[in-house]
Amino acid sequence: MKVIFDGVELELKDKEVVVGQDAPDFEVVDSELRKVTLKDTKGKRVFLAVPSVDTPVCDMEIRRFNKEAASLGDVTIYTISADLPFAQSRWCGNAGVDKVITLSDYNSRTFGKNYGVFIEEVALLSRAVFVVDENNKVIYVEYSKDASDHPDYDSVLELLRK
Repeated sequence: MKVIFDGVELELKDKEVVVGQDAPDFEVVDSELRKVTLKDTKGKRVFLAVPSVDTPVCDMEIRRFNKEAASLGDVTIYTISADLPFAQSRWCGNAGVDKVITLSDYNSRTFGKNYGVFIEEVALLSRAVFVVDENNKVIYVEYSKDASDHPDYDSVLELLRK
């Protein structure tokens, strides 16, 4: 799959995730550098893959999901980027983000590779949204064709409110 990043078309080399498959495992770290895997997450989950929390579109996306999180009940929202956990924590504090959990794929890149969003040339993740149900089945996938595009908020939120 190809993605536009900073105006340049790049190839995402890893396999795409599709609706209906089991959610791939991954190993990322939280703000305390503790390992987090798929097994450490429960219930209905949203995984937002973003290039960097410090960019304008990512900032708006995470703030939007943080705002919506209160009305989504038992849904947990995770933002995963290649940013260092310390930068993610600083950004969350400055942005007032307290309902979205940030996780870092800076070290192992397993989320990026297993979910088909790792951009090798820049060592960042492309923008995508994955919704996983209580049984670890993928029920929604959206890969942005351009990493600077916003996701389809309405479609994701409509699914989560069902």
